[in-house]
Amino acid sequence: MSPSMHHLSTSPAFLRGMTQSRSVSRRDVFRLAGLSAAGLALSACGVQGQQKAAPKPSEVAGFWAGKQKNGKVVFANWPEYMPEDRGPLKKFEQETGIKVEYLEVIEENASFFGKAEPQLRAGQPLGYDIIVMTNGTQFAKMQALGYLVALDHKQLPNFAANAGAKYKNPAYDPNNTYSIPYTSGMTGIAYNTKYVKDPIKSIQALFDPKYKGKVGMMADSQEIANYGLLALGVAPEQSTKADWDKAAAMLQKQREDGIVRKYYDQDYIDAVSKGDVWLTMGWSGDVFQRQLAGEPVAFMVPEEGGTIWTDNMMIPKGAANPVDALMLMDYLYKPEIAAELTEYIQYVTPVPAVKDLLSTKAAGLKGEDKEALEAMIESPLIFPTEADYAKLHTYVTPSTPAEQEAFESMFQAVTQG
Repeated sequence: MSPSMHHLSTSPAFLRGMTQSRSVSRRDVFRLAGLSAAGLALSACGVQGQQKAAPKPSEVAGFWAGKQKNGKVVFANWPEYMPEDRGPLKKFEQETGIKVEYLEVIEENASFFGKAEPQLRAGQPLGYDIIVMTNGTQFAKMQALGYLVALDHKQLPNFAANAGAKYKNPAYDPNNTYSIPYTSGMTGIAYNTKYVKDPIKSIQALFDPKYKGKVGMMADSQEIANYGLLALGVAPEQSTKADWDKAAAMLQKQREDGIVRKYYDQDYIDAVSKGDVWLTMGWSGDVFQRQLAGEPVAFMVPEEGGTIWTDNMMIPKGAANPVDALMLMDYLYKPEIAAELTEYIQYVTPVPAVKDLLSTKAAGLKGEDKEALEAMIESPLIFPTEADYAKLHTYVTPSTPAEQEAFESMFQAVTQG
């Protein structure tokens, strides 16, 4: 892993950072998709046994047969995930004649699923043609419960041509049957540079007694489980029940030893910025924003590895305009459109060609604008190298409702005490 992966640049150009201004980090309103305690297990939704089998090609073809463009698409997304001028959407409208209604209505996977599930279970449309959800528990539920439309990849030529290999055929959605990525990000360690003077390289720093009472951990079961497993040298996506037991025991001891000050949702970033905790599990986007504000916070991905999450576009069952939805989803994979999104969102793009396009743009700029864009292009937090990707892992994915419940209760016992 390159050294710059460990410590986010604090150069003035980078701290100006965002080449298009944003007021709120996407992760400031985001709690990752763990099971909640409020009965969201798959079994509570009437799902028994394994994940829903992938549809047969004939079933997919049958669904899409005869469906036509309607001239409208309703796109439900997270806040701060589209340039304020809606440039990419305006270009799509001009080129296709399709009107886009864009709604920033998703602020948490669990809460969105909680509102959507009763409607979908009753066979009622959500009123959205595209929704964006993170790989994880709620995403798996949408698949298992049959709430997603299998995509017609014949209508996704830009995705086929321009998506990076790492974003095709993901473990959480084989063959991109139901989804294609919108953007990705990373979970690493955020720390306050006023108080942490030793180089942070390892996850073991989160377990170090010298930081007793000054460590933050995430309350989300998937996130904390991943870091417990990585601390043991186990790849989360390949872990077993026995590995979960060991990770939970290690995390429980961390708690009992008084090392953890608190288990956080998204408010960890305030705590580390103020110095209430000195180091904590954190999301790269939060640190970007705090550094832009001049706060003493840095970010690193541990040598044992970190987590990469992906927010995915999908079509919910009952969508009124599925062809228009596919056209927009595919349009966002045009490299020049993906570059515009990346420059604003400042997370990892699924379109590798974006880096060269932004480099060409930076070559034509001068002064601070040039420095800021070049700093973004050079950051492995936005454009991870192959070595960086090799250090990033996806979430634990229990395969049955019983496993999901066991997994959740095991790690909730740590975070809830």
